[in-house]
Amino acid sequence: MRDLAKALVLAVGLGLTGCAAMMGGPPPAAPEPAKPIDPARFFTGRWYEMARTPMSLTNDCMAGTTDFFTRSDGTLIERDECRKGAPTGPVKVFQGPVDVLNPGVNNKFVVHYVFFGIIPLAAHYWVLDHADDYSWFIVSTPSFHNAAILDRSPNPPQAELDALTARIRALGYDPTKLEYPPRFPVGSQTN
Repeated sequence: MRDLAKALVLAVGLGLTGCAAMMGGPPPAAPEPAKPIDPARFFTGRWYEMARTPMSLTNDCMAGTTDFFTRSDGTLIERDECRKGAPTGPVKVFQGPVDVLNPGVNNKFVVHYVFFGIIPLAAHYWVLDHADDYSWFIVSTPSFHNAAILDRSPNPPQAELDALTARIRALGYDPTKLEYPPRFPVGSQTN
């Protein structure tokens, strides 16, 4: 019941945020994604969350991952998972089908989450930048309110994280708004 109340507060909060943005002028917008995405390389396998904008939905979430997979009916699915309380804590899962909004370019998509089987939430994402070898990417909401950095490695070198933080700053996002939650311990099982 407590999780249902949190989800309802989140839904109402998102609605109020949208109303406030309309009354106070347009919110800051994310820059247009500059690079196309190869869906066979991007929308497959596991990504590890390095940094994110804090929000109530991810409070107490650590060791976050995003997996993309295709169901037998051809539907692309995004499965987000994190550990509650500690990198080895109980698993918390959010999952939904993905629609690519700009086929051929593939850098804008929406995930259709459903919380508690009844509360729909369509989350829009723009991939603002990614490595040419698809080892990392930076994603945000179109409003640039929320952003995240993900990597193919569960524990990339600090120099890489510093470079990605500098890159998100160069894109116009204030990196002081990011949190860097604890990740999987080095050498731990990540599946």
